[in-house]
Amino acid sequence: MAKELTSRSENYSQWYNDLVIKADLAENSAVRGCMVIKPYGYAIWEKIQAELDRMFKETGHVNAYFPLFIPKSFLSKEAEHVDGFAKECAVVTHHRLMADPNGNGLIVDPEAKLEEELIIRPTSETIIWNTYKNWIQSYRDLPLLINQWANVVRWEMRTRLFLRTTEFLWQEGHTAHATEAEAVEETRKILDIYADFAERFMAMPVLKGVKSVNERFAGAVETYCIEALMQDGKALQAGTSHFLGQNFAKAFDVTFVDKSNKLDYVWATSWGVSTRLMGALIMTHSDDNGLVLPPNLAPFQVVIVPIYKNDEQLAAISNKVAEITPKLKALGITVKYDSNDNKKPGWKFAEYELKGVPVRLAMGARDLENGTVEVARRDTLTKETVSLKGIEHYIDQLLKDIQTNIYQKAFDYRASVTREVNSYDEFKVEIEKGGFLLCHWDGSSETEERVKEETKATIRCIPLHGDTTPGKCMVTGKPSAQRVVFARAY
Repeated sequence: MAKELTSRSENYSQWYNDLVIKADLAENSAVRGCMVIKPYGYAIWEKIQAELDRMFKETGHVNAYFPLFIPKSFLSKEAEHVDGFAKECAVVTHHRLMADPNGNGLIVDPEAKLEEELIIRPTSETIIWNTYKNWIQSYRDLPLLINQWANVVRWEMRTRLFLRTTEFLWQEGHTAHATEAEAVEETRKILDIYADFAERFMAMPVLKGVKSVNERFAGAVETYCIEALMQDGKALQAGTSHFLGQNFAKAFDVTFVDKSNKLDYVWATSWGVSTRLMGALIMTHSDDNGLVLPPNLAPFQVVIVPIYKNDEQLAAISNKVAEITPKLKALGITVKYDSNDNKKPGWKFAEYELKGVPVRLAMGARDLENGTVEVARRDTLTKETVSLKGIEHYIDQLLKDIQTNIYQKAFDYRASVTREVNSYDEFKVEIEKGGFLLCHWDGSSETEERVKEETKATIRCIPLHGDTTPGKCMVTGKPSAQRVVFARAY
């Protein structure tokens, strides 16, 4: 199966598409631009969802659900917001179908036109802030810390599975606060959660930073982000956390009485990550043999494949597996025992390699006699024969080693393609090689737009912990407060 994959060096984009399909993660649907997430792909998303949900709840957030449909007038209330999303909106204009009088199936009933068009949510700020108006009266009602897991629609002309689809799954947090300081603290707290999740669970190193004005979320005062680097040298925005100031509170008249009995507008944040993380996971770690999954997010961390000649041997192996499995599960390790006799062991080895299962155990009659098992690591594609005695502790440590190893590999790659650039001529050469370029920029939108137009590179972030030594803009020579991160991006 792996031989059917296009190699990364030959065509990275095709390799990615091949892998998503052949590893049974997702496929294109009958609806243009929309995808079907298949069970194996959805199992990974469920792991992502579960860990993030736990992290949100540990910091005091609760889940709720808001409508899919948003009255068009709501989007008009925050001018910058509507400008940012107007071209991506799917609009519902009618509420009924009818039989075509000419016998050509169904048509839209012209008598069923809505009084006001409804927008299928591209994001939920407007419907949520209209709701919060009824929930918030006093400082005692704050902070309001709410998240929702949902689907959204942003009409895309060019789509790629997981990375950019018309409909996608995500979580979106929307919080309300009594002070500016509290809202900014919330925004930064969520950014830290996203970065922690990306590095500890996805094994994906990220840069934390602030977006430039040009790249800022529509309607936000400040957008914080985590930026990751894929194996082809392109950046991927992996999560954003927005400080909305009082913009949406003013647009929807959400006020509260503060401790000094004065009326004020609340301060807001919004933040989200989506199924785009699936694309990031694939492109950060996988290889020409298939997926490489971090153990912390693998649907099952260990697969056991029996190798036998007859039913008697299979029964003996199954008995031994029945002894091992509870010990592994007791340590929180997820296990699959594949005794399906429709496929040969070699086929299974290739299948689980393609699907990125972190550890594969192979056990035959000779292993039973010797009290051993063959252990194969997906990250290094190495195998060794080890004793069954204490195998659960060996596997537990091995999974930790794999998690650490694939993070370090991704970190080392990023470090190898991150470099300082000091002139625009040098920049034009270096950007063709990919990676993160650390450059001085004069802070103007005009310079940023020029670089984007001429090189297709954008400012991925102004790093929160980067080089703050002042310098001169690589393009204009004007003063620059610090280096920012440029890259071409997905």
